[in-house]
Amino acid sequence: MPPKKRNSGTTQTKELKPSVKSASPDKKESPEFSVRKHREKDAEFVTLCKSLQVTDAVCDRAWMLWKTVQETMEDSPGTKKNIWGACLYVTVTDLDDASFTLTQVQKEVDMNVKQFLALVRRMDVNLDIISTRVNSVMTRLEKKYDVSLALYQRFEKICKKIFLDSGAKEKETLQSCWTMFLLAKGRALQMEDDLVISFQLLLCTLEFFIKRCPPDLLQPLYQSAVSKAHSPPTRTSRRNQSKAKPRLPESEVDVLLLEALCKENECSIEEVKNVYQTTFSAFLESVDVSKSPDLPQANDLSKQYEEHYLKSRDFDGRLFLDGDKTLLPPKLEIMQVERTPKKNLQEEDPVMIPPQTPVRAALNSIKQLRIDLTSCGDQPSSNLAMYFKNCTVDPTNEIIKRVETLGQVFGQRFAQAVGPRSLVLGKQRYTLGVRLYYRVMESILKSEEKRLSVQNFSKLLNESTFQTSLLACALEVVMATYGGNSFKTGGYNHGNGGDPIETDFSFPWILDVFNLTAFDFYKVIESFIKAEPSLSKDIVKHLESCEHLIMETFAWRTGSPLFELLKQMCEEGQAEQVEIPSNFNQPLQHNHTAADLYLSPMRPNTRVLPPSEPSVIPGSQSVSQGLIQPVLQGASQTPRPPKSNSLSLFYKKLYRLAYMRLKMLCSYLLSAHPELEPIMWTLFQHTLQHEYELMKDRHLDQLMMSAMYAICKVKNIDLRFKTIVTAYKNMPNTNQETFKRVLITEDQYDSIIVFYNQVFMQKLKSNILQYASPRPPTLSPIPQIPRSPYKFPSSPLRVPGSNNVYISPLKSPRVSQGNMTPRSRMLVSIGESFGPSNKFQKINQMVNSSDRSFKRTLDLGSNPKPLKRLRFDVDGQDESDGSKTGGDSTLIQRLAEMSSTRSRMQEQKMKEDAELRKE
Repeated sequence: MPPKKRNSGTTQTKELKPSVKSASPDKKESPEFSVRKHREKDAEFVTLCKSLQVTDAVCDRAWMLWKTVQETMEDSPGTKKNIWGACLYVTVTDLDDASFTLTQVQKEVDMNVKQFLALVRRMDVNLDIISTRVNSVMTRLEKKYDVSLALYQRFEKICKKIFLDSGAKEKETLQSCWTMFLLAKGRALQMEDDLVISFQLLLCTLEFFIKRCPPDLLQPLYQSAVSKAHSPPTRTSRRNQSKAKPRLPESEVDVLLLEALCKENECSIEEVKNVYQTTFSAFLESVDVSKSPDLPQANDLSKQYEEHYLKSRDFDGRLFLDGDKTLLPPKLEIMQVERTPKKNLQEEDPVMIPPQTPVRAALNSIKQLRIDLTSCGDQPSSNLAMYFKNCTVDPTNEIIKRVETLGQVFGQRFAQAVGPRSLVLGKQRYTLGVRLYYRVMESILKSEEKRLSVQNFSKLLNESTFQTSLLACALEVVMATYGGNSFKTGGYNHGNGGDPIETDFSFPWILDVFNLTAFDFYKVIESFIKAEPSLSKDIVKHLESCEHLIMETFAWRTGSPLFELLKQMCEEGQAEQVEIPSNFNQPLQHNHTAADLYLSPMRPNTRVLPPSEPSVIPGSQSVSQGLIQPVLQGASQTPRPPKSNSLSLFYKKLYRLAYMRLKMLCSYLLSAHPELEPIMWTLFQHTLQHEYELMKDRHLDQLMMSAMYAICKVKNIDLRFKTIVTAYKNMPNTNQETFKRVLITEDQYDSIIVFYNQVFMQKLKSNILQYASPRPPTLSPIPQIPRSPYKFPSSPLRVPGSNNVYISPLKSPRVSQGNMTPRSRMLVSIGESFGPSNKFQKINQMVNSSDRSFKRTLDLGSNPKPLKRLRFDVDGQDESDGSKTGGDSTLIQRLAEMSSTRSRMQEQKMKEDAELRKE
């Protein structure tokens, strides 16, 4: 059975047993622990069990786990007591039968959170030591701890600007404020690990305390803010006063004070005010402090938080205030922290500035997103409306109706995840997504108009799947920006076929909200990135990771249109055309747009006959289908079976991703047998192309590890699955469910070993045995591994105002680093091959003093024919046709003359200035 979905810890089906230090008086006592039943166990272990008040069953199971760990772990990751505590924690978590919290066991074994969780993960060397349930709980805990630590560090900095250092009174106020925030976060938010919403809730809590604090405790800025907020109102008659309604909790917020807090912390006042009026006000009512003008009692708050903490079974957030070592972050050497030197400090030692905190990084990303979308409206722009009117079938009403309908669905699902009172907050984020959606749609249409010289995009704009995918991608950008990239799981913690481990907004949450298939969403990602140049590097990287997740697992779920396309290819005898092996070594850059992938999934034969005997496909000249290139065919010729653009591009990217992961795993395990890698790739590639049904509801890496084990088996190489799995866990973006929970048959899951024996081996047995014969199958070509097509700064960029001038970063600098800066490390390629590398350096010297925007353009007469593609990733080629020229071209000579003239003018000016100073 798949693991049960766990909430953030606010509710639990079972009552927590009495804790070591405190327990609710009306809870039933747990079964008495019998020391005599455990005489054969280590006395210290038994003492630890007794102090944590575990049951006899927990003690027995934890001891068995300790024995297993002791036998399998070659090097001990900690003391005996450390490992005993980890075994007890794993056992009670697996059984959902805890009598202690994480903090309590940490104190017993003297470890902080990071150390303890790292120890538990290091114990997971066997396939069955740690269950997926334990892994999900630890993942949630680690993320919650990271968020809580970041928030507390921010809380300390803010309080220094708010409160005066007045000793015990200030300390008591801070303690009450932080405890109330923890209580509000635990009760009001279903997602305690949401960084941005939690921070907004923290600002609400600070506002609540500031306006109730004595003025002598506040810094001048907030003294003035409170005095303005509390200025006496205008006089009203007694009659009006008697008829006035009681003040609602929503009216308690002091807007001026909240504005001062938001301005100081660069946070959106609208969003924080909404959190206050809905979530925080409801919390104040629940603890019955909303109408009191005094500060709440610290003991009362602490007692209420104690109950929540005991139910959640994790760490005690109040201990941040005491600097308790169980919550101290890991110590970092000063040289390990990334620092940036201040500018304009040449003679003195540069002042080092630490990197942004997670809260600051998240707030800056949100602020930049809101700034970028300020000029965008909630409705289609006039240019976009013109595109709509030019369509054969005007899509305006359908688009607006779809946006409204999906907005209601989004708001409901957002409220389910965050809390029932967060509908307005979800609407605010949806509005940002809609603005980005309209903006990117307009950019895509402008690009298509320029590419095809048409203005009628009726078929594309009336394509519901395209429109939904584009809106979903815009919302994914918004949700990822608000999610805080430092703590996002990126979707890698979602099990295969099971429920998500966490209730968060990580991909593919948006697909589930819109009932959109991953394969359809995949088609729009690349066009979206290219159409929106303002996307940050983090967001581009996030969308690229979404694309990888789709190729690895989500596109292969039951019901995916990918299987229908593959089925059509097989029925038409075109399975071998999924991806032509000869294309493996071609650069990944291509001219496919979202319009190509959504409107023309079937690509006809592109052979064009001489003009004397043309035969135009019916409808190809239709303006409404202008996005499909006209194709000419001979009347007497039989056209080749069609091929899917979307399927071909998907498989091209899939093969490259699959090979990169296989190559990485081979580097870990088989560096002594490099000859096996191409053989493993051949089997892997054959499986993806001809036995693609094995991917249904499974993960790409499951087939990869199975192919590796199969080839080692037939080649008599001693490589066990345990070794493969251990190395696999060191790869980036992996999840233990990939090898612990593999689909065997319908609704039956088991380990990857069972999958190999019962499914993979049975399906490919005859093919695998061929590699043991003296005449093995022909090896598949190795795909070229180019740079990511989304890392645009590493790709050739066209210089504005020119048709044949491109710029590209210097890949391997051959000049002194002291003479280079991030701005000047640029080279220029001018549409032809240069030969010796020193010619690149000459041009580089010329543009060193130029502005990167290249506002000045070169007047070189008639423009040469622009290239379709520059193959910068292929050694020795700078043109699409790979041609070479000898000697310096006229353009290079002209550039050199310009550089020389500029140098002479600068020297002359320096001489004149020097003479003037002498005079």
